[in-house]
Amino acid sequence: MHEQVPASAAAGKDPVVRLQNVTKRIGGKTIIDKLTLDVPTGEVFGFLGPNGSGKTTTIRMMVGLMGLTDGEIMIRGCSIKTEYEKAIRHVGAIVENPEMYKYLTGYQNLLHYARMIPGITRQRIDEVVALVGLKERINDKVKTYSLGMRQRLGVAQAVMHKPSLLILDEPTNGLDPAGIRELRDYLRQLARTEGITVFVSSHLLSEMELMCDRVAIIQSGRLLDVRALNGAAETGLTGTVVHFEVDRPEEAVKLLEAEGVPVTLAGALLSMNIDRETAAGINARLVGAGFKVYGFRSVAKSLEDQFLEVTGGEGIV
Repeated sequence: MHEQVPASAAAGKDPVVRLQNVTKRIGGKTIIDKLTLDVPTGEVFGFLGPNGSGKTTTIRMMVGLMGLTDGEIMIRGCSIKTEYEKAIRHVGAIVENPEMYKYLTGYQNLLHYARMIPGITRQRIDEVVALVGLKERINDKVKTYSLGMRQRLGVAQAVMHKPSLLILDEPTNGLDPAGIRELRDYLRQLARTEGITVFVSSHLLSEMELMCDRVAIIQSGRLLDVRALNGAAETGLTGTVVHFEVDRPEEAVKLLEAEGVPVTLAGALLSMNIDRETAAGINARLVGAGFKVYGFRSVAKSLEDQFLEVTGGEGIV
């Protein structure tokens, strides 16, 4: 098991959400076990784990649909337990599927929702409609919308009040590949243009890899690791392997192992999980010891490789 790394510490940003020793027990069974996690500001943050690992339970606690047995959840510095109204003011969420009035148009649905929250203008409604790409269909009835369009309308509704945090539980369920790609693009645009932190759970490894800046991996209610996906080299988090091509690989392995460098032989290549600075130092050491170094290159591990590595091979679905 990898040491838990608070995401905010890795990113150097203040967290918009902080989970501290969050525990949930139901009927004597521990569903979430002392989960500690910081979610940085302005990122698309993935929450990844096998079915039954506790993802939805955690999300339900984050939005106040389920109480905590122990621990604390802070959203923008407000406790979800003792300052619920202040905390939830910063949140937009879709847990499971967005519910809309199908006999109304998309615009009428948004207008109806806007009336419940002070301060939302028609100009803001127009902004979010454009943001999620529904300008051409917003005046059509929702019953004519595809599932992907309803998801986008749900996102528009969830961000109308300019929340700091958008929480989505399995938002790509049931979407076709085109719908998944559209949703992914809009979520990344939200984080970039509106500064919203997007916290998204999913069982689709390939989509999380394309969508997220960082993922937290959870198994059996426990946080195993936090991994950077975009810009991993800059954060210093593991996820990159460096391959060296040398003239006498077996002898080079013996030399490095004698000096305490973890190295494996992958065919004729020396393989190490190291950062760029360490790779440069090893290159100099090999050359100084008389080896011919024909080159070295870094190869980022896929999210699937990283997931299987930290979960011990347990399947995602």
